Amino acid sequence: MDNKDSEAEIHPLKTEDVKAQENHENSVERRIISKQSSRLSRLSRWRTAAFFISLFLCLIIVFAFSFIIPCPERPVSERTWFRDYDNTVAYQFLAIEDANEDKVQDVIFAFKAGNGSSSSFNRSCLDEGLPSPCAFIVAVSGTNGRVLWESPAAEEVEWMECGIKQLGGADTPGCLVVGKPASLTAVDLRRGEVQWRQSSDFGANYTVLTPVSVIPDVDSDGVQDLIIFIAAGDKIKTFIHSGKNGKQIGSPGSLSMDGKARYIMLNLGSSFYFLFYTENTLYAYSLKDLYTAATGMEIKLPSLEQDPQWERNVDRTTHRFSLLSSGDIRYLAKIPGRSRENILLVNSEMATLINAQNLQTLWTLNVSQILSEPLLGYYRPDVLAIVLESEIGPNRKKVMIVDSGSGTVQWDLKLNSRPDSPGPATLSTADHRSTFLVWGDYQEPGNETRSRAPLQKLYLFHPSYTNVLLELRNNTDEIIAFNAALFERSRHACYVLLRGPQPSEEPALVSLMKRKLKEDVAESRVIWLSQVAVDKDQYVRDRLYRMRFHSR
Repeated sequence: MDNKDSEAEIHPLKTEDVKAQENHENSVERRIISKQSSRLSRLSRWRTAAFFISLFLCLIIVFAFSFIIPCPERPVSERTWFRDYDNTVAYQFLAIEDANEDKVQDVIFAFKAGNGSSSSFNRSCLDEGLPSPCAFIVAVSGTNGRVLWESPAAEEVEWMECGIKQLGGADTPGCLVVGKPASLTAVDLRRGEVQWRQSSDFGANYTVLTPVSVIPDVDSDGVQDLIIFIAAGDKIKTFIHSGKNGKQIGSPGSLSMDGKARYIMLNLGSSFYFLFYTENTLYAYSLKDLYTAATGMEIKLPSLEQDPQWERNVDRTTHRFSLLSSGDIRYLAKIPGRSRENILLVNSEMATLINAQNLQTLWTLNVSQILSEPLLGYYRPDVLAIVLESEIGPNRKKVMIVDSGSGTVQWDLKLNSRPDSPGPATLSTADHRSTFLVWGDYQEPGNETRSRAPLQKLYLFHPSYTNVLLELRNNTDEIIAFNAALFERSRHACYVLLRGPQPSEEPALVSLMKRKLKEDVAESRVIWLSQVAVDKDQYVRDRLYRMRFHSR
């Protein structure tokens, strides 16, 4: 300090210069800070303005989508609708597909008449070069029963299948109609237009083995193809047709059987096999065998391979298939397995599930004659079950729900039943199980009356109430076809009834009805199978009414 004071006394001017310099530097720093502060203030104002502008734009967009831009209208489905056709007969075919792409399922069926039922289309048999009366294919809206389209398809309908992809080379699915006299007709599912029609020579006194099978593309035109089997005596004729234009591929083949035959088509992964069965014998043909016989050519396609395990069990001369004791065969069905389809073989005494991969027996079940095609559903969550209806006496049947993995009976019910009673149906529910719909006439034990003819009543069963049956409706008319489906994704569970005379009967009134399942549940009669009521009837109705469904 003394040194600095002495230096200040010696150099007074130097000290003043230093102070002046320090004051100058301080003023410069203050100006810089002031400029930076003003710059930050301007940035802050810009950020605030950008924030409010963004918020304003977001509000405008939300307002526009909420009030100005209209949302797509969702079809409002009527709970119940009817459509009547006078002086007609109906065929035993009923398909449920989305024909007009409104995300609601529609109903496709066939009837025979001189002219179409709707004046809006004004279609006649003569428009398609067919004699009158002829068979019309009709698509009806699932929302309100309005006719979407009508199309004259054939003189008579032998078989009809809808939902075939790429039929006629179209991007949308189509319907295939097997007519009589022998003809094949492809109908567009969206507009009802005939895409192609081909006449065939099936011979005299023939029977079409159904269903007609869709096979992989064998003529390399990019469209799935069709194979049709025609029975005439002990011979089965094979016809392969292009799915794109209906033209026949190759020439008809001929298969020898020892009686009246039926068949199923099995997908074994890398190969396809056709398993024919008569009362006493099984026959197996690979798709490769049938294609080679029809065309006389060998072709290498992934779908035309042969399965070594199956070939070891097929007699190369007769094509007889050695599969356990397969005598007295009543029914053959394919059941989904873990990796490939399994085979359910039913004879007069038992049902046997066979692994299609190694041909080993998975389980057997004592069962009498099967009355309807086995149906799939879910009694336990996500565990596949098989619904079997077997005859247990005159006008008596037993409905069984069988675990597909073990063959154990999970639930069964005995009903009085007509010979022409419709088969069962299932609908998947949100709890990963199924609702089961069965037809019959339930009578409480000890109160059976055999004198009167059985009534046709529709019953509902759900595994959440194993001792409860809901009686939904009592039908006195002749039922031609019955089906149930979810008409919208995971909602609007409905059933469809087609009633009236069939082609072998005199023309009369044909009625088509769609009804929402919940409407019948609300008015149903609760039947306690155990004769001990656990809950109040109304509580059961309310719980099953609130049941939600799920599209698998």
